[in-house]
Amino acid sequence: MTALRLVDLFAGCGGLTRGFLDANRDLDTTFTFEVVASVELDRAAAATYAANYGREHLFHGRIEDWPTSSIPAADIVVGGPPCQGFSNLGRRDPLDYRNRLWREYVRVVETVQPSYFVIENVAAFFKSPQWALLQLATGPDGPLRNYELQPYILNAAEFGVPQLRKRAVVLGRHTSRDPLPEPRGRFAAQPESFATVRQALAGLPASVDPGHIDLPDEIFDFDGRSVPGAFKTAQLHVTRHFQPLSLERFAAIPEGGNRTDLPWELQTSGWRKHKTGSLDVMGRLHWGKPSVTIRTEFVKPEKGRYLHPSENRPLTLAEGAILQTFPLDYQWCGAKVSIARQIGNAVPVELGTALARLVRGGMT
Repeated sequence: MTALRLVDLFAGCGGLTRGFLDANRDLDTTFTFEVVASVELDRAAAATYAANYGREHLFHGRIEDWPTSSIPAADIVVGGPPCQGFSNLGRRDPLDYRNRLWREYVRVVETVQPSYFVIENVAAFFKSPQWALLQLATGPDGPLRNYELQPYILNAAEFGVPQLRKRAVVLGRHTSRDPLPEPRGRFAAQPESFATVRQALAGLPASVDPGHIDLPDEIFDFDGRSVPGAFKTAQLHVTRHFQPLSLERFAAIPEGGNRTDLPWELQTSGWRKHKTGSLDVMGRLHWGKPSVTIRTEFVKPEKGRYLHPSENRPLTLAEGAILQTFPLDYQWCGAKVSIARQIGNAVPVELGTALARLVRGGMT
């Protein structure tokens, strides 16, 4: 086996790392991925990463504090720096901190000169200043002038993820390497075959004890500081405390329904006045369809279509992690709100595996 050395920047809880390592299970390849470095600033996310992959190759801190001299040789660089989204290109602040993060990503790629790099970000990325900066970096006089970009909008559901999640993916190719084929999921031509919420959650009991609202009392030692955890995904199947009015509202919303299904007396004054706006607010998922995009506040039904298909509660942390295709034995660190943020920000594992196979094919 030939090892392909991987660097994961802005690694979060490790969705891309897990996706690439899962590709090592394939039997029809002579290549395996080996993580040689990862970078993450958030303490809880870094602790989650360390709990799953070890501490030795993880740099916990600001990426700008990661010395160039410490960056190892690698074949692949992956990651998605934060993006400021829809900011007007003509009015952007060149000193914006997030722009500096993108320059750090470029710094690492320029230093490593990998065969390929992969960027995953929100679909709006292609309208952002960071996309413009990346294109400039690969111009004739840019630091990444030896690279060509292949940009795509991918729907994770087409790659086996039980979730309608559209994301920007950029494949960066060193000009010494052949172009990669366009990523195409095995379900791209068969949306009726998308993985469903029912299929994804079959391994968890639907019913959760209403009094089961706390995570286990466990502590993970990360760099000499205590962080809650590590909890396996299955241990995150806990709910929240809700007032009787909230429970009444949940019960009145049918499968696939939303706040417009509520009787007048259960609507808020704001909902009564405003009939327009997102119909996903206080929405209930369908058993027979993929979920909506799992975001960082998916445990709050007022933030989107996050009610369980049949139970009168929102999704649990465990259910969100599974809809992001993390396994039941994955380990998590942090308070509940932090774990929800880690899950919502993660790259779905199955999408990561599909990208790993694509990149690996270019190395042959």
